[in-house]
Amino acid sequence: MIIYEASKTEFISDVTNELLVERLYESYQQKIGRTSKSEINSWENSLYRMANVMQDQEIPDDSAVAIEFKIPNTSKRVDFLVAGHDGKQDHVVVVELKQWSEAEKVTGKDALISTYLGGGKRTVTHPSYQAWSYAALIEDFNQNVQDQHILLNPCAYLHNYRKTENDPLTDPHYADHIAKAPVFMKGEIQKLRDFIKKFVRFGDRNKLIYQIEHGKIRPSKSLQDSLSSLLKGNQEFVLIDEQKVFYEEALSLALDSIKTGRKRVMVIEGGPGTGKSVMAVNLLVNLINEELTALYVSKNSAPRNVYASKLKGTLKKTQIDNLFKGSGSFTESEKDEFDVLIIDEAHRLNEKSGLFANLGENQVKEAIRASKFTIFFIDENQKVTLKDIGSIDLIKSYTEEMNAELIEGKLTSQFRCDGSDAYIAWLDDVLQIRETANANERSVDYDFRVYEDPNHMLTDIEELNKKNNKSRMLAGYCWEWPKNGRNNTLHKDIEIPEHNFKISWNLSDSIWAIEQDSVAEAGCIHTSQGLEFDYVGVIIGPDIRFEDGEVITDFTKRAKTDQSLKGVKTIAKKDPEKAQAIADQIIRNTYRTLMTRGQKGCFIFCTDPELNTYFRERLNKAVDYEDLSPSRMDIVADPKP
Repeated sequence: MIIYEASKTEFISDVTNELLVERLYESYQQKIGRTSKSEINSWENSLYRMANVMQDQEIPDDSAVAIEFKIPNTSKRVDFLVAGHDGKQDHVVVVELKQWSEAEKVTGKDALISTYLGGGKRTVTHPSYQAWSYAALIEDFNQNVQDQHILLNPCAYLHNYRKTENDPLTDPHYADHIAKAPVFMKGEIQKLRDFIKKFVRFGDRNKLIYQIEHGKIRPSKSLQDSLSSLLKGNQEFVLIDEQKVFYEEALSLALDSIKTGRKRVMVIEGGPGTGKSVMAVNLLVNLINEELTALYVSKNSAPRNVYASKLKGTLKKTQIDNLFKGSGSFTESEKDEFDVLIIDEAHRLNEKSGLFANLGENQVKEAIRASKFTIFFIDENQKVTLKDIGSIDLIKSYTEEMNAELIEGKLTSQFRCDGSDAYIAWLDDVLQIRETANANERSVDYDFRVYEDPNHMLTDIEELNKKNNKSRMLAGYCWEWPKNGRNNTLHKDIEIPEHNFKISWNLSDSIWAIEQDSVAEAGCIHTSQGLEFDYVGVIIGPDIRFEDGEVITDFTKRAKTDQSLKGVKTIAKKDPEKAQAIADQIIRNTYRTLMTRGQKGCFIFCTDPELNTYFRERLNKAVDYEDLSPSRMDIVADPKP
């Protein structure tokens, strides 16, 4: 969908005669049905600058201009398009417009930069990456662009931004992205004109804007080939036993739904380490190879970014990132707009979307409505915030409401925690989540340790991490997470004074789990859920303690910056028992989730000495039960200094 389309001459005339804003407003009202004059007016400065850019006699009068092109199957909009011909081939120049006046480099994060937006400093994608990613989306999914060999040429124009010496916007850190999409600033209007004229020497002969707007959605062959080569031979995504069985069933049902038009919803339930995410990534790749529009969806950005990076084998952003979306991406989607949506960590879905939780109706409903075949991977025991509303019953309810067929499955084989269901059952019993038959039974081969000193635990995790970069520190969210001033690990967020222990929260929210130098940072539930490591060292904070033979939770010990329990104090004023019950479940689920991230081992340190003692006693009982050798017992106890 395009809000405004005209020739170069008509566009300049509309700007000169002050008609453009009115026409944009009318088009918005007609095509979208909601906007405000103030929103349109905010574009006026940028579009006036683009009119100046286009006032070059060498840019042909019959070149085509389009404003606000909504990329199909996304909420993304391209600011400005210029279409024409270079004498050999059709070209469309994609221009991302920004009103920024300053920026700050973000070290260690690919394609991210900081600027002031909405009254505060925010980390956002670099304009060059943004322009390129939009062009890549169109190239990868627009059949007309693929079949008619329309070339897209992205760039960014920051007309209020004055370039400085050693400017962060053009720092070598962003060189790869600037090479794909050059960035032009204040005073560089002629450079932008020259960029456009390089591709648009003649007018729009083939109605390119129309072709792009009406192109059918189809994954490109290059994207299919790229994904296939990345998945092939990648041991992290090999399907085993029942994973393969459910995968084949899901793939078959998805293809049949597209062929017959029969709307289906599939729910795959599975505990920690049963391979839900492995199945999800395999489905994504192979559905794209079937020329279907499929997306991997999760509430948290960490699983999306980590699995995309693992699939690519690099931390660099590529067009593959466009296949990984947040769960709030479908508030404005049309019915059956997508072929397949793959919802990982479905228990983490929220009711409302948006930064202020003011968009949409229900993320479960929106996902089912937007897709012909929707598959949810879920573990209801991993709900860790008040906003987590994803449940099998809710999925069933909306499936019935939309007259879709429901298919259910359950993954039971354990591929984490050394393949031991016994450890998870033992942990549930120890945390007093539920009584199990495994009160004193856990996996002999799973390495569980209780430490008296967190420094020793960190040292052991760092040593294990040297093998393959798959060991990490985690912590309960009981220490504040400052939003500003955290540029390196010299800033320590988590402090345990009695042990002279200090560690920072993770610096990178999205790829901390696989960054080479992040072992000395602690992740929280929000940056580790949905991921797995070889070994984890978990700092259990003061929100849980041992008292009078019971494991007690205390939500007042959570950090103020943690949003997991936002609203529980309001509930407590009206119904203290209800608030306590809700918070209690979330806190226990949080530590259960953190303590099941390790495939080979989990180490813990509790800030409450009594809880540490309790864990050690339960561990010793389990050791006695398993009749372990003395050599084995050596590794389950932290040697005191």
